[in-house]
Amino acid sequence: MRHRKSTFKLGRTTSHRRCLIANLLKSLIEHEKIETSVAKAKELRRHADRMITLAKKNTLASRRNAIAKLMIRYNHLSSKEARKSKEMNQRYFNNDRVVVSKLFDELGPRFLARSGGYTRIIKSRDRHGDQAPMCIIEFC
Repeated sequence: MRHRKSTFKLGRTTSHRRCLIANLLKSLIEHEKIETSVAKAKELRRHADRMITLAKKNTLASRRNAIAKLMIRYNHLSSKEARKSKEMNQRYFNNDRVVVSKLFDELGPRFLARSGGYTRIIKSRDRHGDQAPMCIIEFC
């Protein structure tokens, strides 16, 4: 029996589900609006609200917890890659650092006065291939 189990399994193993949620969180933080299935969005909403709560605290421990939850691995760039990234004037090789800075520098202060409910789910359409209900999840 699954009494008092509060997770959506989404038909995936635990490790696959953790990676899926981490990637969806990165995309949501980066773009502030994504389209996904309703089941994934309902699970993602729980994790996104917790990320905003960590960003509102803005301590070193909360930053490290967010990095762990987002499964961010800082790849050290070789000198050639760093030079190329600097010449292109953007973070060409790794957007993960941008995601963490956006979470703590923009999204955390934006929701400082709000005590919950940072995301909204808007149902949009049925997916063409399998008729799965789709929705848009975004930050309010």
